[in-house]
Amino acid sequence: MAKHEFGIMMNAPQQSERYDEYEPWKYDGISADDKDLEDAVKRLTFVDSYWHTLSAKNKGLAYYGVTLVPPCSLKAFIDIIADIPELCELKKLLKKALDKNKWVIHYGI
Repeated sequence: MAKHEFGIMMNAPQQSERYDEYEPWKYDGISADDKDLEDAVKRLTFVDSYWHTLSAKNKGLAYYGVTLVPPCSLKAFIDIIADIPELCELKKLLKKALDKNKWVIHYGI
């Protein structure tokens, strides 16, 4: 089963940094099955994010890459996945990040 990885970034990404390497262990995150995220991915296309670097502002998740989700987008992300029981752990992670005003990093499949 294909998996997506999500973690909370302790430090906000810097303008000069690129996040191209697959390093989910750095962020003590969680996995989410691709099949559970399918519907949410379509609805997330309206949520502001960055793909691989702060220089690449985008919308939604970089499905096959790395997404940086700013704190200001977390509430919308939570609302989109709220009705998907299989994503309750992801919802908890997003709420924790929101409470601490932290960025979330996503590693696509």
